[in-house]
Amino acid sequence: MGIANQKKPKLLDQVRFVMRRRHYALATEKSYVAWIRRYILFHGKVHPQSLGEDAISEFLTHLAANQRVAQSTQNQALNALVFLYREVLGVHLGEFKDIEWARKPERVPVVFSRDEVSSIIRALPQTQKLIASILYGSGLRLTECLRLRVKDLDLTRLQIAIWDSKGPKDRLVMLPEELIPILSSHLAKLRELHFQDRAARLPGVALPQALDRKYPSAATSWKWFWVFPSRKLSRDPRSGIVRRHHLHPSIMQEWLARAIRELKIEKHATCHTFRHSFATHLLESGVDIRTIQTLLGHKDLKTTMIYTHVVNRGPTATKSPLEGVWQNEKTGNIAMLQNEVPETTKEERQCPQLLPTDPTTSSIVNRCLVAIRRMVDLRRRKTKERQAPVRRENLG
Repeated sequence: MGIANQKKPKLLDQVRFVMRRRHYALATEKSYVAWIRRYILFHGKVHPQSLGEDAISEFLTHLAANQRVAQSTQNQALNALVFLYREVLGVHLGEFKDIEWARKPERVPVVFSRDEVSSIIRALPQTQKLIASILYGSGLRLTECLRLRVKDLDLTRLQIAIWDSKGPKDRLVMLPEELIPILSSHLAKLRELHFQDRAARLPGVALPQALDRKYPSAATSWKWFWVFPSRKLSRDPRSGIVRRHHLHPSIMQEWLARAIRELKIEKHATCHTFRHSFATHLLESGVDIRTIQTLLGHKDLKTTMIYTHVVNRGPTATKSPLEGVWQNEKTGNIAMLQNEVPETTKEERQCPQLLPTDPTTSSIVNRCLVAIRRMVDLRRRKTKERQAPVRRENLG
């Protein structure tokens, strides 16, 4: 009787339950729930069970035609709706017809120069400086860096272990040797914070999947503590437990935006630009593209090949035909006119004042000299033509 009276969970709660059972990331869960809610409101709060492929096609077309969303945004909405029907409602969808798909622009990534990277890192506070150094030095995503645990850092082998990353996939990346002293000092300070949390008997950190049941003491151990913990406690959005989480991504994003603004770097850059710069600078240094693919954790080589479009140096770089044409402001010489200047004439040797002795002579003087030399050559040719018949008569 009690089981029969239990209310069936709401649709969005069912979506959350299925996604958590399948170990989806919290960001993906929030995104899918938001798209499903928008889909339901778009069709006047009609239950999706009574809707089908035509309703999905209408909604996706509305996003592209009226909302003018990007292709990645439209694909994300499609994935959310497919998950709703297949995994939650148990409905197998057919083909989607008459959908207006958003066009995917072919963009090249924004990349910092090495000088810009150095200036930005120096302009950040100590913790954010370390985060930016790892983002650029190891090619991590911002969330991968903020979710690092103490056990993930191998200071002896100079490696960082990335677990359950985008995909989900695991990988090992390089740890720059220059960061060892800074990281050691940073971890020493974190030990004090960890000791304070244990003395206050605060709940341990959140653990992935069901490790908290398999290893009950792991949440309070030092090796599972965050490398970049938050200063304040917050409520876990899934369990409701008040505990210490890692640093929120918005904090690093705000500090980076402030540094870029103060340095007057006119680029639309984010924390992910450090990852783009990592791959581009490695490619410019001659590192194999397959190695870069492994370090970045890309599944498809085509994703890594985009960095070949922003490489502008190296032995295979293509130079513009304009190079060497424009005037060099320091010497005042013009390459185009230098190729047209003939050898020194007899008149110029007799009149040294006609020759430019100052290396900073202006372009106007150079042009005048060229014109004078052409006039002298023309006069010499005419003189030879007049003397040529006389010579033939004398020979006869």
